[in-house]
Amino acid sequence: MKKHWTLTVFILTLILAIVFSFIANFLGNFNNIVLIVCLISIILIGIVFDIIGTAALSCNEKVLHSRASQKMKGAKKAISICKNASSVSSFCNDVVGDVCGILSGSLVTILVINLFSNSDISLWNVIMASLLSSLTVGGKAIGKKIAIKYADNIIYNVGKFLTIFSFK
Repeated sequence: MKKHWTLTVFILTLILAIVFSFIANFLGNFNNIVLIVCLISIILIGIVFDIIGTAALSCNEKVLHSRASQKMKGAKKAISICKNASSVSSFCNDVVGDVCGILSGSLVTILVINLFSNSDISLWNVIMASLLSSLTVGGKAIGKKIAIKYADNIIYNVGKFLTIFSFK
């Protein structure tokens, strides 16, 4: 693991939390349909990144080397992900996952205030927070099974996707 990984994670989390908090406050000005779509998107982002983080820990480097020897696009990047699995997992599962969790909680609070301001907000807040938690945890549980079963393909496809942003 790199020497300054803890500091890097701290700074990345701080920056992402600030950015997403501004986004949550900004989204509070939109109608409830937009908020619900954003909330579902954020939940899905958290689940997808959890799948990537888990797959990084579960992938088989030999399979990825085989693909690299066949000159398959993205295989070298996938090997790099596999070799740095603990850092990738920490970033995907902890940094992105936790920030998505915080942001989705903020959006649920905004939604509850918008939708149920004329009724018992605390009851609706409990109901909505419980629904949010079950969707997030259930989605991640399903995602982990998928990530473990298809780890090599997932990491290869992530590597292929990341090559779009690689410059030679």
